Amino acid sequence: MQTDFTTQSVTDLSAGCAAVTVFEDRQLSPSARKVDLASSGQLKKLIKGSLLDGKAGQQLLLHGISGVESDKVLVVGAGKRDQLDAACFGRIVDAVVAGCRDSGADSAAVYLSELAVAERDNAWKVRRVVESFAQAVYRFDQLKSEKSSDQPDRLKKLTYGIKSTREQAKARQASKEAEAVAAGKALAKTLGDLPGNICTPSYLADQARKLGREHKSLSVRVRGESEMKRLGMGTLLSVARGSEEPAKLITLEYNGAAKPGKPITLVGKGVTFDSGGISIKPAASMDEMKYDMCGAASVLGTIKAVAELKLKVNLVGIIPATENLPGGKASKPGDIFTSMSGQSVEVLNTDAEGRLILCDALTFAAKFNPDVVIDIATLTGACVIALGAHANGLWSNDEKLARALLRAGEYTGDRAWQMPLWSEYEEQLKSNFADMANVGGREAGAITAASFLSKFSRDYRWAHLDIAGTAWRSGKNKGATGRPVSLLTQYIIDRASGNALRRSK
Repeated sequence: MQTDFTTQSVTDLSAGCAAVTVFEDRQLSPSARKVDLASSGQLKKLIKGSLLDGKAGQQLLLHGISGVESDKVLVVGAGKRDQLDAACFGRIVDAVVAGCRDSGADSAAVYLSELAVAERDNAWKVRRVVESFAQAVYRFDQLKSEKSSDQPDRLKKLTYGIKSTREQAKARQASKEAEAVAAGKALAKTLGDLPGNICTPSYLADQARKLGREHKSLSVRVRGESEMKRLGMGTLLSVARGSEEPAKLITLEYNGAAKPGKPITLVGKGVTFDSGGISIKPAASMDEMKYDMCGAASVLGTIKAVAELKLKVNLVGIIPATENLPGGKASKPGDIFTSMSGQSVEVLNTDAEGRLILCDALTFAAKFNPDVVIDIATLTGACVIALGAHANGLWSNDEKLARALLRAGEYTGDRAWQMPLWSEYEEQLKSNFADMANVGGREAGAITAASFLSKFSRDYRWAHLDIAGTAWRSGKNKGATGRPVSLLTQYIIDRASGNALRRSK
């Protein structure tokens, strides 16, 4: 989508749909007042005769407003003027995007910079608007014989109104960041939405290679099972035993810093289909287990965004990729395997497989001499119970890293919530026959999973993001969300600018 910036009045700009806002009690924003003045009070009359009273997110689409160059005018409620925070602005943006898209217009002009959002500047508003519009055109219909015709997708151009040309440089940089994040999220969403018979471990490896061909700053290496066996990755390979699809260990190295240095390292869980193995899952909604590789997808999406922005950082992505299926050679409850770290694991539940592939990948990550390691995984249903679909679960052995990730999430709206990582929880992982068990019982399941991973990440600063509740939506609007690409990319932008503990203003 093309994005431009203008200082033109909303009444003078010609677009398919121009969006203005109205506060509660039908108080007009500056741009809405201009529309009302140009139309000799027509806007106020139409609003008065409608159900729109200005509550945040309400929409009213108007046609043929006199004195306005645009074909249609979308009026969106902005809530109470003195209560306009980041969350409220998000609802306004979502309504503007949906209204402009559903209007059938091929171009949109929005005037949201005039809204004063608590603790946020115009660059932040631009990021939020441009990213939302860019995502609005995402469709997963490449496997349909006929493309979607019931959903308007004509939007091709966005014009964002700004107060003065002095704001243009910052606005363009914010737009550039938003477009890169949106491209990264689109990649992550597409990979997530692909079915398991297409998006196999080998397919993920091919997509990593494709990304490497698109960006000279990226080098990609794919290791097969024989090489993983030589590395001693017994727990990773234990998960792959039941599948005929070969497991892959994918690494991507992005060298954007002026000097060699310790990289930020992302480790993404890549279980391309998770049946649960011998501990098989219930049949209902098992199709959604194609999303068990969304951690891997978010790593590829984040690396794409970073490479497109040419950020001056060094970054490594590690993706252990496999299927988890039952079969004659599949691992069984009670089996014991030795990880790359030398620690043995008793597998009490083969459906707790994500931690088995991640623990070897986390040990492998130390070979890159990382500054920080962040793993991303659709790891536990317990995290969904704890946090729902709103927040990513966050655990870390380093408070500075945790705070930086939390603030990146607050800034982007891709929020996380920090959970405890106390040594007491490790008691639940004790085994009579191995160094540890892979599960710790029903209680605190998301925490004991993080505790398990912490045993393999003690040599560096580490954080774990459990995205089981945020990586995809179920039901009528089923589909991948692309989270937490926004959070991760913002964290890396902050690191590149030396502002990892930025105040979200």
